[in-house]
Amino acid sequence: MNHVQNSAAFSPCVLVPVYNHEHAIVATCEGLAALNLPIVLVDDGSDAGCASVLDHLAQASDVHLLRLPRNRGKGYAVRHGLAHAQTLGFTHALQVDADGQHDQSSLPPFIEASRHAPDRLLIGYPRFDHSVPLHRFISRYITHVWVWCNTLSTTLRDTMCGVRLYPLAAVNAMLARHGCGHRMEFDTEVLVRWFWAGHPVDNLPVRVTYPTDGVSHFRLFRDNVLMARMHLRLTLGMLIRLPKLILGRARHRRDERHKSSS
Repeated sequence: MNHVQNSAAFSPCVLVPVYNHEHAIVATCEGLAALNLPIVLVDDGSDAGCASVLDHLAQASDVHLLRLPRNRGKGYAVRHGLAHAQTLGFTHALQVDADGQHDQSSLPPFIEASRHAPDRLLIGYPRFDHSVPLHRFISRYITHVWVWCNTLSTTLRDTMCGVRLYPLAAVNAMLARHGCGHRMEFDTEVLVRWFWAGHPVDNLPVRVTYPTDGVSHFRLFRDNVLMARMHLRLTLGMLIRLPKLILGRARHRRDERHKSSS
């Protein structure tokens, strides 16, 4: 059913990629109900137990379920979910992880900010509590440094947080040209390529708690190899774009000086 094909220009939904999170997804969806937005669940080839839970959730009139035949990775699920959301008539999608680690009181500002600036991709940056594992806290800063080098900018504060709000037409057009990877590397690469294309971004805080019984699908060797390949690919892309990035950085500094003097 198409909820929004002929509605107002700003028609957001919530996009949740799911892979075997049957113990968390119900509570996640219950919390998201406070946003009063349709939810698009993307089943990334979950086992029968989780698939059954998703079938039950999809009986609600404001929940759409896109089922992928086999597990291909978070990036693959998000990319297909974004395309599916656009075919349903939505203009924007607020991506949220299924595991419940994001404080849902942090989400309404994304919707309001996007309503006023619908062309911007809104990126969550985490506000961790004591539950964050030290190795994750340190490892994500390695990615931050690579991203800041690849963009010659600190505009992208955090490219690994699972909360972001995408303008669907623009990001799907970009993803038609650049797939940005099937797995965990997608979250970082899509933001770097968005920045390279000159599209606007804003960063909003998100409180993050790591559940003690949380399920992680990060595979240490496989995903670190994919991340390393992604950073190499982006570094080569940065070198090709280096003159443009330097000019953009100089223009930004000039604009900042003009603002401070006016």
